[in-house]
Amino acid sequence: MHLSLEEVLSGIRPVEQAWRVKARKRLDDLAIPHHSLGYLLDLAEQLAAIKESMLPSVAKKMLVTMAGDHGVVAEGVSAFPQEVTRQMVHNFVAGGAGINVLAEAAGAGVTVVDMGVAADLSALVNQKKILSYKVAYGTQNMARGPAMTEVQAVQALEAGIEVAGIMAQRGIELLGTGDMGIGNTTPSSAILAVFSGRSPRQVTGRGTGIHEKALDNKVRVIEKAIAINKPDPQNALDVLSKVGGFEISGIAGLILGAAYYRIPVVVDGLISSAGALAAQKMVPHAVDYMIAAHQSMEPGHQYMLEALGLKPLLNLNLRLGEGTGAALAMPIVEAASRIVYKMLTFTDAGVAGPVNSEGLAYA
Repeated sequence: MHLSLEEVLSGIRPVEQAWRVKARKRLDDLAIPHHSLGYLLDLAEQLAAIKESMLPSVAKKMLVTMAGDHGVVAEGVSAFPQEVTRQMVHNFVAGGAGINVLAEAAGAGVTVVDMGVAADLSALVNQKKILSYKVAYGTQNMARGPAMTEVQAVQALEAGIEVAGIMAQRGIELLGTGDMGIGNTTPSSAILAVFSGRSPRQVTGRGTGIHEKALDNKVRVIEKAIAINKPDPQNALDVLSKVGGFEISGIAGLILGAAYYRIPVVVDGLISSAGALAAQKMVPHAVDYMIAAHQSMEPGHQYMLEALGLKPLLNLNLRLGEGTGAALAMPIVEAASRIVYKMLTFTDAGVAGPVNSEGLAYA
């Protein structure tokens, strides 16, 4: 079913506080010292509230890796050539990439979506090995004008929403975001700079591992793109169209769709979080449905997580993308969900509770 962006934006509702209270009441009565499972209990509460259930299963898991190319690569912002995007999509399909290995370990599937790869991937589409919502063969060079039109940005957002709908129809209970696109840390850093008001120098990292001179160039390119395009920080659609990417917009749409269909979504690193920031700007309470997978090595990612108000589950010095961090975090999310309905309370277990308000008798 095709839903318009407006329908989805107006249809996303905040997580009900009553469900949070109900979940917290049960979690507080578990046969453990108070809050001794820490953030895992906060996550369990969030899942129960999202699902509006005390049986918040997330067993059916799917990573959605969105791929797109970027015209700004012409400015020398990446250590890798653009054709690597196409080559990596083929690697995903062959099952040999990092995301394939880690998703398998997490018990999750991988869905690859062509949002705007600068290559003909119709053979993979026809073989039903990837989904295609290709907006164009890569964005325009944002250092010389808008990356895309607003119409294209809406198209990419609605594609992400539609993919979330497909996943909902398949019974997927937990989504994870992923990306593939040579050069995409550049638009992601630009999006952060615009939304946060921080300087490109402060938020821009080395991406694929560029050296100091190339990093200086990357910062200048982002400064130039912002100066030329003048994206409006109060208008997420304007920001995405001027300094975004097709896969970043698709991720934003996927996150909005997850919130609309009430599916928790594990957000990967820098590129996925750029999409999450755009989703948050469009619907602030979309954050209720987001789970931050990890803290990336990219310096800007910390600022993104702060802006989203999310605590990362992992800090493993990751910077690969693809959805790898989200895949690694998924078993933790599933563990949190099981706490709600598998762990026994003091009463259920026949265990004596703490003898005073400090809970000091339980050891």
